Amino acid sequence: MGSMDCHAPLAMTISMGTIYRSFDSQWGGADSHFRRNRSVAAASCATARDNTGIMFSPSQADVRRYFCSVYAKSRTGQALEALETIAALWIAEHPEYHADLANVDAALSSMQEAEDGKTNPFLHMSMHLSISEQCSIDQPRGIRQAVELLTHRRNSLHLAHHEAMECLGRMLWESQRAGRAPDGGAYIACVQRHATRD
Repeated sequence: MGSMDCHAPLAMTISMGTIYRSFDSQWGGADSHFRRNRSVAAASCATARDNTGIMFSPSQADVRRYFCSVYAKSRTGQALEALETIAALWIAEHPEYHADLANVDAALSSMQEAEDGKTNPFLHMSMHLSISEQCSIDQPRGIRQAVELLTHRRNSLHLAHHEAMECLGRMLWESQRAGRAPDGGAYIACVQRHATRD
């Protein structure tokens, strides 16, 4: 399976771009959720072409505006685009983040803050969105089956995503530490291990 394909759809690149930027390098065991919001160097897949062919790389601010906008649109019943619909479903699964998503100005002003013991809701939503997109296109190849198996074992897509996040985070942390492309094979193997353990 090798390294991850950088010719991924725009949707996954948006979420992966912010993961690379927001990823917390201080992570521990199986229950860590990358709690701080530190800026790191963009990695190899952090740019994409939009439908006009223009290269872009979304910033933390862009992503925070995006999720706040989706939350606002969903609350007022506005029409959502396909990616926004997926994002809105995950937002609905996390009512504890709604206060953070309700005020875009506060979300932007708090980008540099790091609070011990508090999950970064924007990073968390980005990881949900990324894993959803990875499964929809099966990239890296095999991730869809691995997440489906984990979902079956946990009887919950939400719980399966949270365990897959640990694997995704480990893959990115190891990639950054070693200065190499993310190892999709190791990522899938990690999800598979979660799916085959009690």
